[in-house]
Amino acid sequence: MRAAQRPAALLAMGPGIAERLFADRHRDRLATLARSDPRLIAHDLAAPTPAVAAALAEADVLFTCWGATPLTPEVLERAPRLRAVVHAAGSVKHHITDACWERGIAVTSAAAANALPVAEYTLAAILFAGKHVLRSAKRYEELCAGYDWRRELDSAGNYRRTVGIVGASRIGRRVIELLRPFDLQVLLHDPYVTVAEAAALGVVPTGLDELCCRSDVVTIHAPQLPATHHMLDARRLALLPDGATLINTARGSLIDEQALLAELVSGRLHAVLDVTDPEVPPADSPLYTLPNVLLTPHIAGSLGNELHRLTDRALDELERFAAGLPFADPVHPGTLNHSA
Repeated sequence: MRAAQRPAALLAMGPGIAERLFADRHRDRLATLARSDPRLIAHDLAAPTPAVAAALAEADVLFTCWGATPLTPEVLERAPRLRAVVHAAGSVKHHITDACWERGIAVTSAAAANALPVAEYTLAAILFAGKHVLRSAKRYEELCAGYDWRRELDSAGNYRRTVGIVGASRIGRRVIELLRPFDLQVLLHDPYVTVAEAAALGVVPTGLDELCCRSDVVTIHAPQLPATHHMLDARRLALLPDGATLINTARGSLIDEQALLAELVSGRLHAVLDVTDPEVPPADSPLYTLPNVLLTPHIAGSLGNELHRLTDRALDELERFAAGLPFADPVHPGTLNHSA
């Protein structure tokens, strides 16, 4: 591709992210696809340095990731040539504004790629929950000795367990796909999925209350919206069977955490929590020490070498843009009202 044909691209993301996102092969590919300075990272488009301001004025496309500046009307005024935003991460809600849609700017994200590690984490959590791995590991740690595990784990196992999935998001659908080889019944609650679509997915559509009542494991994959705030409240948590496991890799605000804590402290429920509300629990939170809780620091999404999958997907979209093709995975404004 001749230099004159290549679009001008500007990298815009938080400090330290580009270094983890781009390997040498990615920088080489970026150079073939766009006119871009891979060393120039726009950390702040609202108050740009002279070099960033000059690059923004010429940019046809922004290559964004976590920590990108919101694209307000004031920022867009400095980017008269901007035609597209390629986001090498999941949700674009933080930085894509109404002004972008009003300008007709095309937007794409690597949400599909970011869904994969979250679904893998969830699959592991579901299977470990069925085998009672967390509780037996904690018990083994206490005993430091042999024990009649078969008697204690008589109720364990993943044969014909019921898994309830809340939200047929990209992640939720990938979890459904990953669960197909196992002898599990999968329930789904999602108000936007029809009975026919549920049948095609191979799941049983249910209301949320029914899902809570019937599921041995409930895993949440719904977006953070006003309508989903505390969707798992005290009443619904009380519907879960004794010994059930609740998995949350979505957003902490979807669960009434105080109500959940009461259930967890009592020992009635178990939980695998990769997200909490607040994002980092207070130092004295029981979540850190309860034996029936696996608490992880928001690691289910892409990290380490998984970031390179995001970069690969984003560069694929940049290649399509440079060739004058529509994005393979565009973001539409209408979908943001019921997606992450």
